[in-house]
Amino acid sequence: MDHAQKLGDGVPAYTRWLNRRAARVFAAAAVAMGLGPNAVTLASACSSAAGLLLLVALPAGWGTGLAAAALLALGYVMDSADGQVARTTGTGSPAGEWLDHVVDAVRTPALHLAVFLGFQRSFEIESVLRYLPLAFALLAVGHFTSQILAEQLSRSHAARTAAAGSENAEHAGAQKGVLWSFMILPVDTGVMCWVFVLWGSPALFLACYAILFAFGLIFAGISARRKYMHLKGLGK
Repeated sequence: MDHAQKLGDGVPAYTRWLNRRAARVFAAAAVAMGLGPNAVTLASACSSAAGLLLLVALPAGWGTGLAAAALLALGYVMDSADGQVARTTGTGSPAGEWLDHVVDAVRTPALHLAVFLGFQRSFEIESVLRYLPLAFALLAVGHFTSQILAEQLSRSHAARTAAAGSENAEHAGAQKGVLWSFMILPVDTGVMCWVFVLWGSPALFLACYAILFAFGLIFAGISARRKYMHLKGLGK
């Protein structure tokens, strides 16, 4: 499975050292059972959906939060495992990549919408912070779209110019070390999954959720500017 691993430069710490290693185990098991990458993608979607359903359907509590966090984290592990299965078995396809992106595009705002519904059901928040999940959903969708579009536009430009190095130019100039992986830990998807262990305490959860939003907003702005400048350079 080593050859199926992505590079770790610039990747948040949880994803880099925990999620991808756990995904390696799931990918190996999936290959042994004869499961393809699309089956793993759908299993990931089901696990995440189950976790979000708990947040919406049950009263807020420590047990509910822990179960939801575990299901969301499991869904994230399998979200990394599907790509490893595809690369290991050579069964990757445009259709599979499309399915993976569609699932992520739905799951990304759905998490924050579930938080919003959970707030209305179980949290007594009288301030404007009760609407924070809606702002977080917009931020998450915008950042996700920015990443996907930048990647696809870079690939398209590389194909048109027949210059394979163009696609990798941004990555080569953005290699980060271990310190950077820990600095951007607040924007790690894994951290967002496990913050729900605080679901039993409205004050603690809201404080941590607001901190993650603030970090996400700053990071998304920096990332968007970097991608814009990179794509602007390609245009020249």
